[in-house]
Amino acid sequence: MSSQQAKAPYYFVPGPSRWPVLAGVSLLITMIGASAWVNSAAWGPELTAIGILSVLVVLYKWFGEAIGESESGLYGERIDLSFRWSMGWFIFSEVMFFAAFFGALFYARTITMPWLGDLDHKILWPDFTAHWGNTGPAGTVESFRTMGPFPIPTINTALLLLSGVTLTISHHALRAGHRTQTAIWLFATVLLGAIFMGFQAYEYYHSYHELNLKLTSGIYGSTFFLLTGFHGFHVTIGAIMLSVVLYRVLKGHFTPEHHFAFEGAAWYWHFVDVVWLGLYIVVYWL
Repeated sequence: MSSQQAKAPYYFVPGPSRWPVLAGVSLLITMIGASAWVNSAAWGPELTAIGILSVLVVLYKWFGEAIGESESGLYGERIDLSFRWSMGWFIFSEVMFFAAFFGALFYARTITMPWLGDLDHKILWPDFTAHWGNTGPAGTVESFRTMGPFPIPTINTALLLLSGVTLTISHHALRAGHRTQTAIWLFATVLLGAIFMGFQAYEYYHSYHELNLKLTSGIYGSTFFLLTGFHGFHVTIGAIMLSVVLYRVLKGHFTPEHHFAFEGAAWYWHFVDVVWLGLYIVVYWL
């Protein structure tokens, strides 16, 4: 047990906080702005930007307050256990989030597409071929080429797998009390994540301008961009989390025994790695 946990209260209960209400209001503003934006309202983009900025400010203040409580020794073993359960359930909700998109992809490929290509539907759509990446019944979608696993998706797979290794090395260094090595390997993890996102941005540019593969390219395009896009968003969030942890390491936070913020961010990053492996096989290979 660390010295901070030894002097912590039995169970710390924070006082009334304004941050949950402000977070809810900020998210409501963001959703109203986004809804107006997609419906071509002139004020939609500005309201969306205000909402996103408000969310970021609330998160910065709220997490800063929690960090201050942790560093002042108010968080003991029971709070640490609560955080672990909370992070575990949060990651489980993320698993269900991606399961919905993988389920939509499975339904489209395994059930709907063969059904549209059977003998009964040949009368309605005689030119339709039941292969993945088709242009829809009666050619309702512009022609496009599908995305293969080489070279960028395979490079990105190697980058994420390597980032999992560097993050694990960083964690072991922190547990051993080697703060410099912790920071170096953690920085390497964040850098690998940034390179991953750079390659994905190039992949999107390539798909739009050279393959004519877009979000509007039928069920193939919608599932491709939803799965890869939301995964890229999660990589970005994970990289931000690890960057904050890196900043805290450089500020002298954490001890070998007391560093749940590091562990929680690491759990999230490894979850993102696992999702990518499934996505890499199902979306790019099959």
